[in-house]
Amino acid sequence: MARAFAKIAFTPRVQAAQTRMGSRGAYRTAELGAAEVVELSPYEIEFIGARDSFYQGTVGENGWPYVQHRGGPTGFLKVLGPQTIGYADFSGNRQYISVGNLDGNDRVCLFLMDYPGQRRLKIWGRARLIAEDAEPALVARLESPDYRARVERGVIITVEAFDWNCPKYITPRFTEREVRELASGWQQEAAKHESTATGMDEIGSGVLKLVVTGMRQMTPRVRAYELRAPDWSDLPPVTAGAHLAVPVRLPEGSVVTRQYSLATHPHRRDRYEIAVLHEEAGRGGSAAIHATWQIGTRLALDHPANQFPLHDDDRPAVLIAGGIGITPIKAMAQELKARGNPFELHYSGRTAADMAYRDRLAIEFPGQLHLYFTRSPGGTRIDVHSIMRSAPAEALFYVCGPGRLSEAASTAARVLAIPAGRVQCESFE
Repeated sequence: MARAFAKIAFTPRVQAAQTRMGSRGAYRTAELGAAEVVELSPYEIEFIGARDSFYQGTVGENGWPYVQHRGGPTGFLKVLGPQTIGYADFSGNRQYISVGNLDGNDRVCLFLMDYPGQRRLKIWGRARLIAEDAEPALVARLESPDYRARVERGVIITVEAFDWNCPKYITPRFTEREVRELASGWQQEAAKHESTATGMDEIGSGVLKLVVTGMRQMTPRVRAYELRAPDWSDLPPVTAGAHLAVPVRLPEGSVVTRQYSLATHPHRRDRYEIAVLHEEAGRGGSAAIHATWQIGTRLALDHPANQFPLHDDDRPAVLIAGGIGITPIKAMAQELKARGNPFELHYSGRTAADMAYRDRLAIEFPGQLHLYFTRSPGGTRIDVHSIMRSAPAEALFYVCGPGRLSEAASTAARVLAIPAGRVQCESFE
């Protein structure tokens, strides 16, 4: 959805602001090519169906925007088709500001929030108001039979673009129902502990004890997990490029170990963060993490190790990441920025929506970030040879991603006579 979103949101004045603030280059690639066919995927459909409220923006004929909170039972915002959503408009304070605005301008923007999961979905569309006496069958599809509020009309929205927002600064909040469910789960675990004297199930046998304290769905297939000490004390220090050997319990009960790079800013001591790509054709570790890890999951593992270290002098660096390989590269970029080292960050993914941390990187490294898309029509594919050829003479290269990306870097280094000691590669297969 990157191009459809960009063509609506990145107006000439927005583009001018991006240019002034240094982020234009990072976002320009999202505008290349024709806009995609807008269709909600199963991931968006599931997310929309789980919401019990959203924020709706409209504009009056005087040019002033109006943002309204709409609420109802879970799932009251309904997906009617791959490009159509709608909801029953319940009777409220009868100001009818949104209704009046939509009579003159059918453009609408929705903000859907998942506060516990720190996710938000933006939807742009065209809204149409329908009356029950005019289209009773369609209004009936929007009703929630067990909800007693009076329906005044239906609102049908044709989706023209949507985009997932960066989770940064979303404070986790929980509804009364969610708090009751969490408390119930804790009480059940406590009762189990008392009856079995074994405590909550802890995965692994290492000396470092961690607990999952946060989860964020960063892309349809990548989920970030925040790990802290059980007492929230400081964790052992790490350096950029470090990884954790994570214990994972597979469905049949065996415990295996999987390596995940730390994406956390290396100067942070309060938490670690890993990003896990759900690989359906993998060995089962990522699928087990996505299926079973939740807030409160306890781990016992070894201390972080670093087999992909960053140099500690002032030489410039060229960082190249493909897909989930962005996790150690992100930490390297943050370390280099903190030191003041010159560096470039080149990040390749299938589409903009598939690239974890993309929005955050664009904000944090507007002058260094370059984005490439392998499956977006009109997108620019990464050319590792050209990147390495144009790098500063003393630059060091750090490459992390699929094996073919590392192979391209190794081949380019040989052709360009770059010493092997200046090129470090880490592959995820």
